[in-house]
Amino acid sequence: MTGATRELLARVADIARRAAQEILEVYASGEFATSLKSDASPLTAADLRAHRLIVASLNALTPALPVLSEESARSPFAERSRWGRYWLVDPLDGTREFLDRNGQFTVNIALVEGHTPSLGVVHVPVTDASYQGLGGSGAWRQDGGGACHEIHVAVRSASPVRVVGSRSHAGDSLAAFLGRLGPHTLVPVGSALKLCMVAEGAADVYPRLGPTSEWDTAAAHAVVTAAGGVVSRLDGAALEYNTRADVRNPFFVAYGPKDRDWLRLLK
Repeated sequence: MTGATRELLARVADIARRAAQEILEVYASGEFATSLKSDASPLTAADLRAHRLIVASLNALTPALPVLSEESARSPFAERSRWGRYWLVDPLDGTREFLDRNGQFTVNIALVEGHTPSLGVVHVPVTDASYQGLGGSGAWRQDGGGACHEIHVAVRSASPVRVVGSRSHAGDSLAAFLGRLGPHTLVPVGSALKLCMVAEGAADVYPRLGPTSEWDTAAAHAVVTAAGGVVSRLDGAALEYNTRADVRNPFFVAYGPKDRDWLRLLK
């Protein structure tokens, strides 16, 4: 299977929805026994159940494509650097939100081609909303397994400007940006939902001035760009994937409206 297509997107959306059911079973049980990963972030049974289902399903769907999941063993960069196309997965983005039971966690699956996410699905288990993006074709939101409705970024900034930010990672840099921005509303949101809000025009800008990894962003990145938005590093270059051994992203900004110089405001 070559290239990202609407049929492939639909298949991946179904995989994400089935992974969400695995997560919701654990969520409903209230039994959130956790362990800590090497970076001190939490790991639950929900992460692992979703990971196993997604990896097995993607291997069956596209046997020739590698899968890099947050919960899988890392492939050495010497091997990864040869991957022209691969799946990049966060089985449960927002584990802290999951543990806090605020509903703001997602399942993220992206197809990365040539360092760029060409297809992305972000599924929200608690609301059964699915954000889907396909490079060159468009972006959609699907609720409850119903019809897909096309989504677009906002054309003009709202007044006051609608900013989404991380619940866990704020700081002086964000405060300085907000001071330069002028009148605004800041909505703290967990997981990849911040990028999805930009994609559907519910937010104008998302400055990410804290740590993220490539699997945190790739799926929603695909949705934002397919919806007409931009995801870039603070130097203006495109945010790329699988270009170095370190899987952590540089700081970046995602936005829809192009009526402001967001990068200048972030300097």
